Amino acid sequence: MVAEIEIAPEDAEFRDEVRTWLDEHLVGEFARYKGVGSPTDDTAWDVRVAWEKELSAGGWLGLTWPVEYGGRGATTAQEIVFEYEYAKAAAPARVGTQALELLGPSLLAYGTEEQKARFLPPILAVEEMWGQGFSEPGAGSDLAAVSTRASLEGDEWVIHGQKVWTTFGHHADWLYVLCRTDPDRSLRHRGLTLLLVPVDQPGVRISPIENIAGSAEFSECFFDGARTAAEMVVGDVNGGWSVVMGTLAMERGSALMPMQLAMQREVAAVLENAKRSGASGDPRVRQRLADAYIATHVMGATTLRVVSSIIEDKQQTTSSAATISKLYAATEHQRLAELAIDLRGDDAMVTGGLGPDGLDADQKSFLLSRAETIYGGTAEIQRNIIAERVLGLPR
Repeated sequence: MVAEIEIAPEDAEFRDEVRTWLDEHLVGEFARYKGVGSPTDDTAWDVRVAWEKELSAGGWLGLTWPVEYGGRGATTAQEIVFEYEYAKAAAPARVGTQALELLGPSLLAYGTEEQKARFLPPILAVEEMWGQGFSEPGAGSDLAAVSTRASLEGDEWVIHGQKVWTTFGHHADWLYVLCRTDPDRSLRHRGLTLLLVPVDQPGVRISPIENIAGSAEFSECFFDGARTAAEMVVGDVNGGWSVVMGTLAMERGSALMPMQLAMQREVAAVLENAKRSGASGDPRVRQRLADAYIATHVMGATTLRVVSSIIEDKQQTTSSAATISKLYAATEHQRLAELAIDLRGDDAMVTGGLGPDGLDADQKSFLLSRAETIYGGTAEIQRNIIAERVLGLPR
């Protein structure tokens, strides 16, 4: 069961509006795909795109975005209420997270008025999909080592290089790409620029990569003379590092809420399974169940703090809290997934679920959780960041 949250009296009417709308619209085919997918799982993609357009028509995307760009201008508290009610209803995972939770807020913070007017309304209308071009084969957690280069030729940037682990990249119409625009590699982060690049052109090639659970959640992207207009720079030329750090803080923070709420549902299912099978009679199992239950509540409190800091733009607080929370959430979710599999014993080793990949929910969660301590910055790198930048320990 997803835990209830305390809300202010003035938000009760908004909560009731959310519940009523979900009851009326999460029906038919959408109801058959309750709880399907995740920000890194493209299962039932077409149905989820249709669902996202349903959300758009109802005005539920970009709740806190300004009204002039198609948002509601809602409060942080109302956005949190919506996310909790959405999770309680087990609605399908949204497909536009790259644009809605990462690029969109970055454009609001760093973009030009022309960029906001051009890109934000189509994002909210689910007319354009976006992919993130940050990581490279030689620049994963160390993004300052990016080597994909872009040079200004006339009124266009020309791009050469490769990106990898681009979530939903094969569905993207546009990519936001971190490029080296100053050839002096010794500058590292001071020579990087964030560019907005259209996918439908001869200089861009995207190849999906199948993950361990059989889903094509991410892609590798190749740029061979790809072009984008000179004005498609987010922030300043050679000033992309500060934009990217803001985006990564949003990524780590925004990813926490759906993960934490999904974990609460998974914990409830594991508890029920342990009671039904009699495994809860084992004190070692009870301890693992208690640890999982406590972890979700710790995540819940931390998530609210991180999300509030992101929206209120408390950058220093956000960066450290999001880093700590990302590490904690990824580690605890792996432990929970392992517990769910252990409780099922030999049965967990046999596939034959209803999904096209033959995996049931526990099996898919276990397999996909393996990467959670890798993507968005490896657990090892996160521990170094916490030690050096948060605790002030020596390198």
